[in-house]
Amino acid sequence: MSTTIYKICSADRWGEAQRAGLFGGAPPDERDGFIHFSTAAQVAETAAKHFPGAAGQVLVAVDARLLDGALKWESSRGGDLFPHLYGALSLEAVLWAVPLPLGVDGRHVFPELAP
Repeated sequence: MSTTIYKICSADRWGEAQRAGLFGGAPPDERDGFIHFSTAAQVAETAAKHFPGAAGQVLVAVDARLLDGALKWESSRGGDLFPHLYGALSLEAVLWAVPLPLGVDGRHVFPELAP
């Protein structure tokens, strides 16, 4: 399994998390009862499917090894295993967070990602 996992969220929601020291998730996470993450191989497709053309997003990289038993790898899109965090994300597990800009084609432009 990947040791670095990724979360896309709004800059506003990430700002709230930074002030609180904890990320409780975005509305879809709250609805589903867990925080949705993606691997490096999955995150661009996640952005295209769930955030098409959405400006003002942040990409958050998380060290999955620091999430203990709260992280579950569960089957989702096309049978792929996706990381789901059952509980809030402590910012101590965050490696970095950067703006996720849109390119001229309207797709998000990703930095180089660790697997």
